[in-house]
Amino acid sequence: MSRKFISSGSQFEEQIGYSRAVIDGDYVFVSGTTGFNYETMSISDKVIEQAEQCFKNIEKARHEAGSSVNDIVRVNYIFPKKSDFEPCWPIFKKYLGTAKPAATMFIAQLYDDKMKLEIEVTARLKNA
Repeated sequence: MSRKFISSGSQFEEQIGYSRAVIDGDYVFVSGTTGFNYETMSISDKVIEQAEQCFKNIEKARHEAGSSVNDIVRVNYIFPKKSDFEPCWPIFKKYLGTAKPAATMFIAQLYDDKMKLEIEVTARLKNA
């Protein structure tokens, strides 16, 4: 299978040379995704709302790739503040409670101070 690139349409992807997601072989690699709402061009100041939006953004890329939430095998969470991690657990369980992927949480500064988390996932293709 050849490599396929999926774009969210963000100019940022073009400016720094990356894709929202890449299909390679049996896997879909979704880039670190923030809670930025591309429909309203805004970002909530609440971490739980950002977590929900992260998964909506991820879902769009995975859907285009032909993968479902239950196909996620790896998730990385990145938080600037470790105290924001636990309040997001119900959102993580909502989206990943069935898939139960391998998971890692990092504490790191993000590009924009408005961003309260970033989520990166790897999923298998449905028919792989």
